Amino acid sequence: MAIKVRVPAPLQKLTKNQSEIQANGTNIKELIDDLERNFPGIKGRICDETGKVRRFINIYVNEEDVRFLQQDQTLLEDGDEVSIIPAIAGGR
Repeated sequence: MAIKVRVPAPLQKLTKNQSEIQANGTNIKELIDDLERNFPGIKGRICDETGKVRRFINIYVNEEDVRFLQQDQTLLEDGDEVSIIPAIAGGR
């Protein structure tokens, strides 16, 4: 099952400077585990020590926020597009 994953610039050093990669998994949790197998260290940047997606990392499946779906249990299908987007904070 091929899933296109869009990787933000801060994580691209872990993906050999690729902004889009292919990964496999039937849900977000499996997808992140597959990313870790192929790009060691990336899971630690996406997930906390308990394995849950960090609160400042947003993950979208086909432009839908997984927080409003089934979070890391959100199901994936062949051809889905997943975007990993770090939250941006700042300002006054």
